[in-house]
Amino acid sequence: MPKFRPKTTKRLKHRAIARIPGRPAKPSPKLSGGGRRVSGEIGEIVRKRAEAEAAIAEARKSHERLREAIDILPQGIVFLDAEGRYILWNKKYSEIYNRSSDLFEHGARLQDTIRIGVERGDYPEAIGREEEWIAERLTKLYRPGERHEQTLADGRVILIEERLTEDGGVIGLRVDITELKQREASFRLLFDSNPVPMIVCALDGERILGVNDAAVEHYGYSRAEFEKLTIRNLQAFDSELPWAGDHSSDEQTARTWKHVRADGALIDLAIYSRQLVHGDRPAILLALMDITERKRAEARLAFMAQHDSLTGLPNRNLLRQQMDDILLHTRRGAEKAAVLVLGLDNFKAVNDTLGHGIGDKLLRGVAKRLRSTLREEDILARLNSDEFAIVQSGVTRPEDAVLLARRLLEAIGDPYLLDGHSVVIGASIGIAVSPGDGEESEKLLKNADMALSRAKNDFRGTFSFFEAEMDARAQTRRKIEIDLRDAIQNGVLRPYYQPLVDLSTGRITGCEALVRWPHAERGMISPAEFIPVAEETGLINALGGLMLQRACLDAAQWPDDVRVAVNLSPLQFRVGNLLSVVMDALKQSGLPARRLELEITETLLLEKSSQVLATLHALRSLGVRISMDDFGTGYSSLSYLRSFPFDKIKIDQSFARDLGSNRDAQAIVRSIISLGMGLGVTITAEGVETEAEFSCLRDEGCHEGQGFLFSHARPNAEIVNLLKAQSGAGAEDEAALVA
Repeated sequence: MPKFRPKTTKRLKHRAIARIPGRPAKPSPKLSGGGRRVSGEIGEIVRKRAEAEAAIAEARKSHERLREAIDILPQGIVFLDAEGRYILWNKKYSEIYNRSSDLFEHGARLQDTIRIGVERGDYPEAIGREEEWIAERLTKLYRPGERHEQTLADGRVILIEERLTEDGGVIGLRVDITELKQREASFRLLFDSNPVPMIVCALDGERILGVNDAAVEHYGYSRAEFEKLTIRNLQAFDSELPWAGDHSSDEQTARTWKHVRADGALIDLAIYSRQLVHGDRPAILLALMDITERKRAEARLAFMAQHDSLTGLPNRNLLRQQMDDILLHTRRGAEKAAVLVLGLDNFKAVNDTLGHGIGDKLLRGVAKRLRSTLREEDILARLNSDEFAIVQSGVTRPEDAVLLARRLLEAIGDPYLLDGHSVVIGASIGIAVSPGDGEESEKLLKNADMALSRAKNDFRGTFSFFEAEMDARAQTRRKIEIDLRDAIQNGVLRPYYQPLVDLSTGRITGCEALVRWPHAERGMISPAEFIPVAEETGLINALGGLMLQRACLDAAQWPDDVRVAVNLSPLQFRVGNLLSVVMDALKQSGLPARRLELEITETLLLEKSSQVLATLHALRSLGVRISMDDFGTGYSSLSYLRSFPFDKIKIDQSFARDLGSNRDAQAIVRSIISLGMGLGVTITAEGVETEAEFSCLRDEGCHEGQGFLFSHARPNAEIVNLLKAQSGAGAEDEAALVA
């Protein structure tokens, strides 16, 4: 950078004053007063010269300090005089205009450096319009005050701001804004082409400054229309601005908002807002995520989580919430609330005979009738397949619940016309009333459900109130379930065996395994008490598997001609692994399959499923014998004999009882035995207790007998002793062995 060089004062030289011809010589200062005057003038000149040199030195120092001060600035600075000539500039200015820095000299004109730069191609904006561009640039120079941008050959963008000084000169500021322009370009590219609708608006929300194409398409307004709108025009409801209360420029925030499109459609938006500078003004950038479908899906999921998908009624979860609200209100007043649990009678028969499609339509029809029978303030919910719950508020006496129950039963009892079928169905109702039967929703529902069980078991087609004895029975049943689960896990249950006797020879041909539970506190618990619990809770699968394994292990130690019979529950077929369970039991015990007899009831064949029949055929193909138990008690036992080739039919004990004196029983037994002989299957009579029954069965040709006349159920050790004794006894003594 050139240094400032002020003009220098001519150095004064002492010289003798020449005599001028014709003029008298001046007297010497030392000799006269005139000399003293000359000497004084010379001193003044020397003094002034010293002051001038001191001023020049101070000016140099000030100039150097100024130059050093402006050199450390991050912006380019240039000082021009009134004629546009360079006076002073800093390093940053030279760096910015590095292609033209060789032209910067003290006294050089800015317009000359601009012209040379244009000729060199330093200013791409001037190409093709050089003189016009130069004129525009100089006009801006002498009419400063506004900012403008200048693009250089290397792509940098320079922000120029110039101001006049008091003496007509110019102070110019240059800022390299290339990076800022690149960020703006990137933002503009991201903004314009972004598939997410975006809006830039003033911080006060009163003016929309810009929108991208996605916003135009999403809202349905043109860009011209957007210019006339505010954010509040887009909001569906009068509320605060989406970014209200959030003044952070560093963190994005998301809020859910509801906007309206140009066509009036409402949309749910997740709005992300961020502050930025638009031009030289603070603004807000809004990114708009349309979550309308998500909101609808969430609403559907929330509805599905609390409502039954078939009928649209509240489910158990929502019912409990609604009941809690009602019960809270009743605690504060004298009114009561009644909970009615309604169960359809024989609904499964409708599904089995007409199909599940008709069953679903029937349930919707029942729900519609129930709703039309109730008051607006009453609650109706679906609990499970064929059970509904009704909560009646404002109850002052039990008769109020009775009247409602009768109306509900009457409404349901009318025929339903479904796809050309006239369907008639009944219902039973259990009633629990707060606070006497419970003050919590779960307690009331449980007690009403127990009352429903009583209504179904005792009468059907009517209603029953909850009683305390029911709860006691339920608690006992729960205790049995807990103890039974523990007994199965610890192997406490064991099989007892009741012999099957050949009626013609008196020999034991097999034994039926009957489960026994020796309880530590209650002694031996009857199967009639715990088998229903096992079936209701699903424990029957584990229990049945355990009994099958133990029976096979025990029977493997018996004589080779003695079979073991094991009862199967229909629930064991539904699990799907029965075949593998049987195969494992045979493999582990080493018992031949021909010595295992599996007994099923006709309840299993009610389903008539391909899975059940396939499993039975697979078991029979192993060599296992299949027996139908309790034959004659079902309304379609004969038809079941056609669905599967059984190896044995067991006559139910109800026909053997009083067989010696009951002619009707004799006729039925004679028919069953004749049928069995015709089919070539073994006939076994259960429940033989008297000699007369034994004689009658033997005379009619029945093959086997089972009952207390021969033996009660015994533990395996006793059965082993019986079989050993039988092996050593004669034919005439065999019948006496099991007595």
